[in-house]
Amino acid sequence: MYQYSDFDAAFVASRNSQFRQQVERRIDGSLTEDEFRPLRLMNGLYLQLHAYMLRVAIPYGTLSSTQLRQLAYVAQKWDRGYGHFTTRQNMQFNWPKLSDVPDILDALAKVQLHAIQTSGNTIRNVTADHFAGAAADEIADPRPVAELIRQWSTDHPEFQFLPRKFKIAITGSPNDRAVTKAHDIGLRMVEQNGEPGFEVIVGGGLGRTPMIGKVVRDFLPRADLLPYLEAIVSVWNLLGRRDNKFKSRIKITVHEHGIDDIRARVEERFETLKPAFNGVDQDILAGIEAQFAPPEFRVGPTDLYDAAYANDPVFRSWADTNLAAHRAEGYAIVQVSLKKQGETPGDASTEQMRLLADLAERYGHDELRISHEQNVILPHVHKSDLPAIHAELKAQRLATANIGLISDIIACPGMDYCTLATARSIPIAQEIATRFDELKLEHDIGALKIKISGCINACGHHHVGHIGILGLDRAGVENYQITLGGDHTETAALGDRTGRGFAADEVIPAIERLIHAYLDLRDDRAETFLDAYRRLGADPFKAALYPEKQESRANAA
Repeated sequence: MYQYSDFDAAFVASRNSQFRQQVERRIDGSLTEDEFRPLRLMNGLYLQLHAYMLRVAIPYGTLSSTQLRQLAYVAQKWDRGYGHFTTRQNMQFNWPKLSDVPDILDALAKVQLHAIQTSGNTIRNVTADHFAGAAADEIADPRPVAELIRQWSTDHPEFQFLPRKFKIAITGSPNDRAVTKAHDIGLRMVEQNGEPGFEVIVGGGLGRTPMIGKVVRDFLPRADLLPYLEAIVSVWNLLGRRDNKFKSRIKITVHEHGIDDIRARVEERFETLKPAFNGVDQDILAGIEAQFAPPEFRVGPTDLYDAAYANDPVFRSWADTNLAAHRAEGYAIVQVSLKKQGETPGDASTEQMRLLADLAERYGHDELRISHEQNVILPHVHKSDLPAIHAELKAQRLATANIGLISDIIACPGMDYCTLATARSIPIAQEIATRFDELKLEHDIGALKIKISGCINACGHHHVGHIGILGLDRAGVENYQITLGGDHTETAALGDRTGRGFAADEVIPAIERLIHAYLDLRDDRAETFLDAYRRLGADPFKAALYPEKQESRANAA
């Protein structure tokens, strides 16, 4: 893992000291809320429905046990005993007092965490594949490059007042687990003639105008990455609209100018910028890479795992669902679900965070990852340790075997917390998960991604859910639109809107009809919901959602 340099530590300490003074001036009335707003946003502090909310960056989703314990400490001392992991690999504290925020930031700085650029019109926290450094299909660990981008973008003098926020995601695998095509810039590592480089995607994004990103470069050598990124952001910084915030994201700029025009401008700017970098960025990258050396994987028998898998059906179900292939023999990637049926997706209590930190320290080479799907990953676990880990997870209600299943729902905080939300997300997610647990259908249904947003800003990624649910306000009443066929992977697609929305008490029956239709329509158990939708099209699924239309047509006939 990357360790702060003296410069990093001094920089964060200086920012925290500066913000402490700004908070004091807000409290004593020297600053109005309007004056304070841009200052707090530069430091990750929002004003939500009930309280301030502090968003803490977890760079490229990587944490040590020490850092996770400190997040638990913050949750216990200054919040309400839990934290919320977001779809951008951050942690949010929903109840801090303004007067405590400077102390929280100082506590985070002690373990090399911060909240800088987790909000505002800047380049936000760089996100990455949550299996980075461990995945069996990985070309190379993308985190050193993500760290280089973090250093380049933090307090970049040209990019602190962009037309709007800007988000970058990176994956080191051809299988996209980082939603790269729904970001302002997406980077997918590819190889050309044995040389690793990047497919560069621009103009993706969700929100009120969802768009899948377009490829601006099929192959970019790693050595050219930073000047090329600077070229993209600087071109958009000049072209991007500032007259209308709803049309200011780079996706709109790409749409209005066309990808060919944007590509030509970027390439021209890149040729101008490239000599100025003069290889300095590659020297910095080489130093960063040394800090991401893989752990010393141990070699040993897996008898304990094999015995537990053969004899314990509960363990076997968890292993089949929550483990992923590791690149080292005898190891597995452990996905810990924060989606126990009926609980809030993405929330982790102080006790749960401390347990996960202990497990990472004892069994996981002291590394954790946070996924954009709001779960926690132990990336390097020897299979012989898995039965012990499973037993400890069960004690803290963290052994739910549902990764990738219908109850592993992405949900934004919705109207329970957010000032922008127009409907609740959390109760809908809880009710769906509880209902299908009651029906005992989850494992029969198989792989299925449900994503829920409480407003058109789409923090719950509903546009790219196999089933997407968008909560809206209709004349003061919560109403939920359903989309089908979305996909966040390398075959990314936006979901198709199905028809009229549903009242809150109609959502669960509608989803139940939809799932039963899928189970009847699929070719066999191997055909996923998404595969069935792509094969059959929308009509049979719409018929299940809106049976009244079929009845009306039958009566008319």
